[in-house]
Amino acid sequence: MTTTMTETLQHWVNNAAFSGEGQSRTGKVYNPATGEVAREVALASKATTEAAIAAAATAFPKWRDTSLARRTAIMFRFRELLAERKGELAAIITAEHGKVLDDALGEVARGMEVVELACNAPYLLKGEYSENASTGVDVQSLRQPVGVSAIISPFNFPAMVPLWFFPVAIAAGNAVVLKPSEKDPTAANWLAELFAEAGLPEGVLNVVHGDKEAVDTLLTDERIASVSFVGSTPIAQYVYSTGTAHGKRVQAFGGAKNHMLVLPDADLDLAADMAVNAGYGAAGERCMAISVVVALEPIADELVAKIAERSKKLRVGDGTRGCDMGPLITGEHRDKVAGYIDAGVAAGAELVLDGREGSTDADGEGFFLHPTLFDKVGTDMSIYTDEIFGPVLSVVRVESFNEGIELINASKYGNGTAIFTNDGGAARRFENQIQVGMVGVNVPIPVPVGYHSFGGWKASLFGDQHAYGPEGFKFFTRNKVVTKRWLDPSHGGINLGFPQND
Repeated sequence: MTTTMTETLQHWVNNAAFSGEGQSRTGKVYNPATGEVAREVALASKATTEAAIAAAATAFPKWRDTSLARRTAIMFRFRELLAERKGELAAIITAEHGKVLDDALGEVARGMEVVELACNAPYLLKGEYSENASTGVDVQSLRQPVGVSAIISPFNFPAMVPLWFFPVAIAAGNAVVLKPSEKDPTAANWLAELFAEAGLPEGVLNVVHGDKEAVDTLLTDERIASVSFVGSTPIAQYVYSTGTAHGKRVQAFGGAKNHMLVLPDADLDLAADMAVNAGYGAAGERCMAISVVVALEPIADELVAKIAERSKKLRVGDGTRGCDMGPLITGEHRDKVAGYIDAGVAAGAELVLDGREGSTDADGEGFFLHPTLFDKVGTDMSIYTDEIFGPVLSVVRVESFNEGIELINASKYGNGTAIFTNDGGAARRFENQIQVGMVGVNVPIPVPVGYHSFGGWKASLFGDQHAYGPEGFKFFTRNKVVTKRWLDPSHGGINLGFPQND
C-alpha cells in the first residue's frame, strides 16, 4: 500500500491517485487525539468530480458484462486481503476519527460481513422462471445493474459505511464513485487501492474527496443512476429531494435519537453496562448510539446510580493507548456538543456527570469530552429532541410500560431502539408496537448482521430500500421481465434426428 499520512491526499480514479482538474482547494485532516493537523486532503471541483464519473461510466459496460464467476473471484480476493491487513485500516481510522483501536477493528469486522455477503452475489442475483405461462410461452425475470452508483458516506464510520454499499454495488455489476467525509478520508483511498490489488479493473471504484460542490455534482449529473447517503436528517432530505428530482434512485439514511426502555424486571447491572457501552462507545458518534434511557420510576434511581458508577471509571484519551473512549472528530464538533451540556443545565435537567470536566490520557490539546449523564430530562429540552452525536446520555422517567412505548413512538426518528426485560410477553408486545426500523431485546445496538438489511423508519430514512442484505442487492439492480416463445422443432424446416453419413 502506498498511502501515507504526510502528503496531501489526492482522489482515486482509474486505479491511481488523481490530482484533479480545475481545483486548488484543500481541507485539513486532524488527529483528534492531539488536535494537530495530520495532513491535507484535496477538495474536488465540479470538473474533478465529473472526471471520476466519466471513468466509472466508461468502465461500467465491460464490468456489467464480466462473468459472475470473475466478479466473485475478485471479491473473495478483496475479502482475504482485507482480513490480512485489517490492522492497518484500523490504525488509519483511529488516527483520523479518534475512536479507540478495538472499536476501529470492530468497525472493520462489521464491514467485512458485507464483503462476505457480496461474495454470495451469484445466489442473490438469481432471477425467476415460469415455464408455459401461456401455451408455449415462458416468462423470465432478470436482475441487472443500474449503472454508475454514487456513495456519500459520513465521518463516524469511514470504513464500515462505505463497505455497506460499494461491495454490493460492484458485485451486482455497477461502477462506483465514492465521496467519503473530508474529515477522515484516508480509509476510502486505502480500501480502493486494496480492491485494485485484488484485481478490480480500472474505473469500477473511484474516490473523490470534497464538500457540497462534489456532492451536488453527483446528485445532478445524468450519468449517475443511484445515490446512497448516510448523514444527518436535513442533509438526507436534501440528498433525497435533489437526487430524485434528477431521476436517480436514492437511499438516504438520516439521523436518530435512539431510546432504550428499561423495565423493572430487567437485570439492572446488564442494562447499566449496555447503556454505558451504547451511549459512550465511539464518543457517542454513532447513528445507532443509545442517547436516551427510558426508565420506569420504581428502578430509575438505582439505574441512574449504576450508570454513573460505571461511567466514572471510563478512561478517556488517545485511542492508541488502550483507553475506553477517544476524542470527538473536530474541535468545532466538540464545542457544539459541549453547548448541548450548557443547554441541558439551563433547561433544568439534573446533571449527574459533567463531561466538560476530567483528565485525559493524550498528548496536546485533543478534542475531548468525558461521559455526560443527565437525569430527569424533559421531552421539550434540546438534549432530548436533537441528535447530539456525542457522549451525552439522557434519562427520561416514565410511570408505565405503555407510557414508554408512547414516548418512543412520538419521536420523529425511527432508527434503532431497545428494550431490557426478562418478560417475553412484554418484549413481544414491544417488538410489535414500536415504530422503529431496528429493535433490540436486551441488545442495545441492534445493527443487523450482513445478510439482513440495515435501515430505520420515519425521518431516519428517505427512500424505499435499506442497506446491504437482500434489500441492498435490490437497490443496486433493476428487474427486467422477458416473455418469450420459441417455435417447436415439429413446426418444420429443422431435422433434429441423429446425424448419419450419406
